[in-house]
Amino acid sequence: MSELRFGYHGSRGLPEALIASAGLGEEVELVEYDVRDPFAPLRSGRVDVMVTKAAQREPGLVYTGPVALDPRAVVVGAGHRLAGRAEVSVEEVADHPCFDRPGDMPEAAWDEIVPPRTPGGKPLRRAFPLTTVPELMRLVASGAAVHLTVLSIRDVAPPGVRVVPVPDLPPVTVQLAHLPGAPDRVLAFAAACAGALAVTR
Repeated sequence: MSELRFGYHGSRGLPEALIASAGLGEEVELVEYDVRDPFAPLRSGRVDVMVTKAAQREPGLVYTGPVALDPRAVVVGAGHRLAGRAEVSVEEVADHPCFDRPGDMPEAAWDEIVPPRTPGGKPLRRAFPLTTVPELMRLVASGAAVHLTVLSIRDVAPPGVRVVPVPDLPPVTVQLAHLPGAPDRVLAFAAACAGALAVTR
């Protein structure tokens, strides 16, 4: 059994970099969680510490300071008119249907990922429920919707979609969360990670 179970969602790149920065390796097991109910594995004891992004402040958990910043991006179908761009403004993203918050994700956190309005005042249409990542990617690949998200998703984007940077939104802050009274090994890991990668990936 691994010494420490580390919860993450999406790309493994960031959690693997954090593990390396903490000087650990085989002692840590990566466990992917469902973004629709992200804190269930932590509360049930299936993970010891987890990556969280945006304005998630689940009651009863302990959060570290920032461990990284994840730049913004939009996922579009390969045939979408924005697919060939080097970058795209969020003002242009607002011309296309997006996704609503998944499951029980706090509204404040989703508002950071998909703001209700752009800096220029255009509403972002949250036209589709976010159910599963495969279904999201299917809709995006079909051209029915775009997904405003973080750049690290490019590590797990399937064929048929393109991930385009969105430079006029601020990057999303990444932190770790664990339960109060966590064992020393969890506290030591969180301390080793805090601030280690607090730069844009």
